[in-house]
Amino acid sequence: MATDRRPDDMVRITTPELADAFIAGQIKEIREQVGDKKVLLALSGGVDSSVVAALLIKAVGDQLVCVHVNHGLLRKGEPEQVIKVFRDEMKANLIYVDATDRFLDKLAGVTDPETKRKIIGGEFIEVFAEEARKLDGIEFLAQGTIWPDILESEAGIKAHHNAGGLPEDMKFELVEPVKILFKDEVRVVGERLGLPANMVYRQPFPGPGLGVRCPGAITRDRLEAVRESDAILREEFARNGLEGKVWQYFTVVPDFKSTGVKDGKRTFDWPCIIRAINTTDVMEVTVEHLSNELIDHLVERIIKEVPGINRVLFDYTPKPPATVEYE
Repeated sequence: MATDRRPDDMVRITTPELADAFIAGQIKEIREQVGDKKVLLALSGGVDSSVVAALLIKAVGDQLVCVHVNHGLLRKGEPEQVIKVFRDEMKANLIYVDATDRFLDKLAGVTDPETKRKIIGGEFIEVFAEEARKLDGIEFLAQGTIWPDILESEAGIKAHHNAGGLPEDMKFELVEPVKILFKDEVRVVGERLGLPANMVYRQPFPGPGLGVRCPGAITRDRLEAVRESDAILREEFARNGLEGKVWQYFTVVPDFKSTGVKDGKRTFDWPCIIRAINTTDVMEVTVEHLSNELIDHLVERIIKEVPGINRVLFDYTPKPPATVEYE
């Protein structure tokens, strides 16, 4: 593409006018690069891939083929939102793959965090590649690479190509329309493209999804306890004006049980851990201290509404010494 590096004098995109100018420029560049060929995109529902999808829909319409793989480790309501926004509202050419059983069967009994990550990442590429092979005329692969990804890859911190592990027989030319933008600029562009606020301002979410918030061997019932408790937490943060103000907040359900009492009977269930944190660089993280009233309300709702939970704990540990996620 014409712009491979972020110009040193590039003005930070903070206004609708600057976002509109960027969008117009990218639509022109995408059309020149792609022509009448087809483009494939792995659409996770995260802000980067969603903005790339919205840009490509404006630029090349149904030449874009989006593949949304549900690995069963997404948050409550996320697959439905991707389908609603992109297939129903934006009329995207969207392929939805429910691979929940496939992923969870492969993860059954696996306790090592790195092995779990490798299984999730490897299986995702397998599913995506299988879908890609069913399609004719795909010559381009779109990715939600952003400028910090490129800087970190150049510094040797991490590889930035989302689909870098695709099989050898799949040779695509890359389309990376937001690769010179910082995350805050991607969000401004996403708003101008008409994406919903809760997608544009979605909090960071790990690639392995809820798999890293279900420590130890993932079971379907414990995974569901993570999903339901996380949904309650997100709902209450939105209701209490904390959505968008706290950098990241989520629940973890560890693989051990303790005794409790419910309806006058002994229970032997899991604890649910709440984590709410703020950061500017992710190298250091501080804890968001919630009001006693909100914590009491969260405890009441989670215990009452989530099967298998009989304790709610709050993680007060900053980074360092703790990490953001539990695995």
